[in-house]
Amino acid sequence: MTFLLFAVFSAAAGQVILKHGMTLVTGSAKASNSSLIVKAITSPWVLLGLVVFAISAAAWLTTLSRVPLSIAYPFNALGYLAILTASAALLNERTNLWTWVGTSFVATGLLIVVCTKPT
Repeated sequence: MTFLLFAVFSAAAGQVILKHGMTLVTGSAKASNSSLIVKAITSPWVLLGLVVFAISAAAWLTTLSRVPLSIAYPFNALGYLAILTASAALLNERTNLWTWVGTSFVATGLLIVVCTKPT
């Protein structure tokens, strides 16, 4: 279970770091009229995001070796909630009530899956 939660939350963290990095890179590339790709592959934030995402992939593979996919995969719903929260709190992205309601439904679905897992 530890690897599963680590995989989900580190994947979410990697996505948030990548978004932050690409936001910085896009502005920098436009300002200097240079290649977005070159800026991205040399950006510390983008590289850090890729490393965090790679670590999450290794944790996910470990999870898959120990937990049935039908149980593990629904936990990705926690990633939606983590990314939504982080994008609003850390990246200052706008959200609305319906986004939170929909994400809450997904998280509720996760609880249903976890609480009714086959024995």
